Amino acid sequence: MAGNPKITFIGAGSTVFMKNIIGDVLQRPALSGATIALMDLNPQRLEESAIVVNKLISTLGVKAKAETYSDQRKALSGADFVVVAFQIGGYEPCTVTDFEVPKKYGLRQTIADTLGVGGIMRGLRTVPHLWKVCEDMLAVCPEAIMLQYVNPMAINTWAISEKYPTIRQVGLCHSVQGTAMELAHDLDIPYEEIRYRAAGINHMAFYLKFEHRQADGSYRNLYPDLLRAYREGRAPKPGWNPRCPNKVRYEMLTRLGYFVTESSEHFAEYTPYFIKEGREDLIEKFGIPLDEYPKRCIEQIERWKGQAEAYRSADKIEVTPSKEYASSIINSVWTGEPSVIYGNLRNNGCITSLPENCAAEVPCLVDASGIQPTFIGDLPPQLTALMRTNINVQELTVQALMTENREHIYHAAMMDPHTAAELDLDQIWSLVDDLLAAHGDWLPEWARTNRKVQAA
Repeated sequence: MAGNPKITFIGAGSTVFMKNIIGDVLQRPALSGATIALMDLNPQRLEESAIVVNKLISTLGVKAKAETYSDQRKALSGADFVVVAFQIGGYEPCTVTDFEVPKKYGLRQTIADTLGVGGIMRGLRTVPHLWKVCEDMLAVCPEAIMLQYVNPMAINTWAISEKYPTIRQVGLCHSVQGTAMELAHDLDIPYEEIRYRAAGINHMAFYLKFEHRQADGSYRNLYPDLLRAYREGRAPKPGWNPRCPNKVRYEMLTRLGYFVTESSEHFAEYTPYFIKEGREDLIEKFGIPLDEYPKRCIEQIERWKGQAEAYRSADKIEVTPSKEYASSIINSVWTGEPSVIYGNLRNNGCITSLPENCAAEVPCLVDASGIQPTFIGDLPPQLTALMRTNINVQELTVQALMTENREHIYHAAMMDPHTAAELDLDQIWSLVDDLLAAHGDWLPEWARTNRKVQAA
């Protein structure tokens, strides 16, 4: 397209993440004159983000310009691309509530942002805000593409496609390419020589093929090597986080024959096999990092204090490419130069063994026509079966949101594999009551408990 795109960033106070995405965008020649509209409700974080973007622009010597907004609809007006990255309720109070209330029932979690009672609650408080973005987009930029980086990704993507089917949206995560890099590292193979194809649902997609290009141009299946490396204790190698040794996924590889794309700490709470009352041996054997997400939040908040100061006083900001898909999507749509990404969209028959309306994660071709998911067909039956246990929870949470029927919140929790492995029905009902009461006004009106009960 001629001219320069307008890219609106909703939740621009996620400064480090925003810096990575906008840094990627501004390094692409066709996008270097973009208008970057930053919107956040927190004036201090918004100001910090504007400082960062302006320093990126001057470091790179590009013609882009930054604008700041506290009004969402004004920020979206005339946008070509909308990047959404917010966390409703933040670490405090909402994430703390998602962990502390279940703990009283003996229900322990690792991340709690995708599935389980934590993921359900996060979906209930997040989706209404995403819907509001959609409503504003329909009013002032109906053709824009929404690049959605918010958890719980599958619930969010599903809920948007149910209520606002005309919005052009994709849910983006970095677990597919991130895990492929980790596995290449585990096998001492350069990532550039790896070829893979993955599909499933967000945080539970599997590499259907994982191969190494040979000197003669043929490809060799790497699954036998991964299994051997695990059995011989050579994999997984230590990663970025010593608390998360990544053994769960390798164990699941030995049982399912395929490797999952999202981390072991996440996967441990999507299934009933690893976090069990009275089974400390499992926690130890697989290195399950309980309460991992709150620890990361605290570390991140601490790290940001120094980072914000450093950005404020720096003349230049170093820009290194990130592994996020946003800039290649924007570049492909804007210039027509094709690229392939992994995106979360309404399934629409791409994966024939999963429901039509669920949110599927598949390879997508991106060009001037937008984001086009590719056809996968049936998944291996054991993978389909495992995904369905998670889709049940997502579907019921979306149903609760669409129909404003509180009963479905309880049904969603009841169907959750990890919750059901630990708690009986009375405990599940009581836990949901307590979570709804504790979240109070962070939830949509229909989901809140009786005010009097709350006060008592």
